Amino acid sequence: MKREVHLDEIERLYGLNDMVKADCGGCAGCSVCCHGMGNSVILDPLDAYRLLKGLSATFKELLEESAELHVEEGIILPNLKMTGREESCVFLDDTGRCSVHAYRPGLCRIFPLGRYYEGHSFRYYLQSSQCPKSGRTKIKVKKWIDIPDAGQNEHFILEWHDFLKELKERFAGSRDEALQKDVNTFVLNLFYAEPYDMEADFYIQFEERLAKAKKLVSALEW
Repeated sequence: MKREVHLDEIERLYGLNDMVKADCGGCAGCSVCCHGMGNSVILDPLDAYRLLKGLSATFKELLEESAELHVEEGIILPNLKMTGREESCVFLDDTGRCSVHAYRPGLCRIFPLGRYYEGHSFRYYLQSSQCPKSGRTKIKVKKWIDIPDAGQNEHFILEWHDFLKELKERFAGSRDEALQKDVNTFVLNLFYAEPYDMEADFYIQFEERLAKAKKLVSALEW
């Protein structure tokens, strides 16, 4: 999810090797953060890759069952669905546990941490007011996020963030709705719908696709 947060609202910023009171003890008996999130759990290409691999599904199947598309500052992106009267995450099971925990999206993975971007970098901060779980214990940020190649993952997050930021700026300065629609279709197909090699390195495949996308965006007449 994206929240407008000012630095003066944040008690402290954390790096991967810092200790932070984020460990919720397995969130036993609590699934508050899995309800009522609207369309805010946005999936980046790595999220989609991990979900599709874990579920043995196609992106089309993911959209039919577990995700939906919405417009985020002019850009069309996928997000997890919320269902039922309680607006529960579609992946929450009958016992209130995450059925895709091993390959859950990045925003779920870091919660109750958030990311604070500064130029071409970011650090983490604790969203204390967003998590009702009491008695959280200290854990190293890298361990809490629990994703292989944490440094490489942060590099990917920054590159994706910067690419979307550039697109938003291009869209804001253009009145060509047809062009924006074509670019959105291209981005969705390139980064989400076009199958990845699930046995190959995701980051290498992403870099190849990103280079192709940047080349197109630069060549267009906005």
